[in-house]
Amino acid sequence: MDIKEIMGKVEELHKKIINLQEELSSKEVEASSGGGMVTAVVNGIGQLVKIQIDPTVVDPNDIQMLQDLVVAAVNEALKKAKELREEEIAKLTGGLKIPGIDLF
Repeated sequence: MDIKEIMGKVEELHKKIINLQEELSSKEVEASSGGGMVTAVVNGIGQLVKIQIDPTVVDPNDIQMLQDLVVAAVNEALKKAKELREEEIAKLTGGLKIPGIDLF
């Protein structure tokens, strides 16, 4: 394979990565904490899209608990989004781990 062919493959992979980014931005994952009292929704590129908080968990005397539930839900949603990206990237690369490809 000559340099021209390699560059063509790199260009093709770059286009596929851009398409994958667009596709992942429209996919959402969600996670909850506190038995569903706080739910976080994150898109496939790791952006927080929505937080839902059950009003019964809002206690002005225990803000720390609410903060902990929000952090737990967001972190779990981000973990799920990362797993989704890794699955999609593996499909794109045929399972090969290419350094720097998870640029989202």
